Amino acid sequence: MSEPLELLKKALLLTKQEVAKVIIGQEYVVEQALIAIFSGNHALIEGVPGVAKTLLVRTLAHVMRCDFARIQFTPDLMPTDITGTHVFNLQKDVFSLVKGPVFTTFLLADEINRAPAKTQSALLQAMQERTVTIDRKTHVLSPNFTVFATQNPIEYEGTYPLPEAQKDRFMLKITMNHPARDEELSLAKRMLGQDSPENVLTSGQVKQVITPEILAKLKKSLEGIRVKDELSDYIVDIVRSTRQHPSILVGAGPRATQALILSARTFAAIDGRDFITPDDIKSMALAVLEHRLIIRPEFEIEGVSVKEVIEEILKGIVVPR
Repeated sequence: MSEPLELLKKALLLTKQEVAKVIIGQEYVVEQALIAIFSGNHALIEGVPGVAKTLLVRTLAHVMRCDFARIQFTPDLMPTDITGTHVFNLQKDVFSLVKGPVFTTFLLADEINRAPAKTQSALLQAMQERTVTIDRKTHVLSPNFTVFATQNPIEYEGTYPLPEAQKDRFMLKITMNHPARDEELSLAKRMLGQDSPENVLTSGQVKQVITPEILAKLKKSLEGIRVKDELSDYIVDIVRSTRQHPSILVGAGPRATQALILSARTFAAIDGRDFITPDDIKSMALAVLEHRLIIRPEFEIEGVSVKEVIEEILKGIVVPR
């Protein structure tokens, strides 16, 4: 393995170790979040309240010494509340730009589906181009700009489903489940002393192991991970199969192909390899495809889930050797 990839492997390991000081368990979730960050993409986090979605993103921002901002999406939130606007300065007799929370590195869009599509769309340009246009002037965001949007999977009253174009811009859908019993017991005991996750994060016990400049260089080193032609064919076949499956109304588009190959590459780096395998692709398929597929109503009524369809597609495609 080359020196840049060795540095990447070490940085990923150190980051996971520091995050584990705050986030109890949830190793899979942490890895998925790192995959989104290092792949230069965004993630949709779905989980019930209280499973540390916000704390996870705050911790990652701290460990990587990146700016962090949080937006609580509500029905009355306006696009300018996200992007910012020009305000007239009476003392200087000029309009000054008051930047919104989108001018950050890691942005947590909390309960994104509680705001209407008009407000949600304020993030589209930032997510795709890492720029924000305000009053015809374009402003450049951080090259490490990453959106983590959260959704509550059990409460739909008063929510606005994300448009398909918005969901497609999220590389991954990360599902955060309740912790295991021993993990929840450990959390309960920690809350009785000074070792609660919040205290650990704010007391300086969590080290900052990466800087934004180093992060940008590490992301570049991912280009050294080898992807054989037959594995690229395998990825394309998986994505195209979602458009032909009888139970799927809307299949995944070309952006899903890009997401699957990039996420598999980062997954291999986390595992300490400079090449990807079919298992890397299979491991990322559900997270990449689940939020992009729409099941036909007649199959949905019968209880067919997106997860089952993806598993069926993976079984039906010949795995390259």
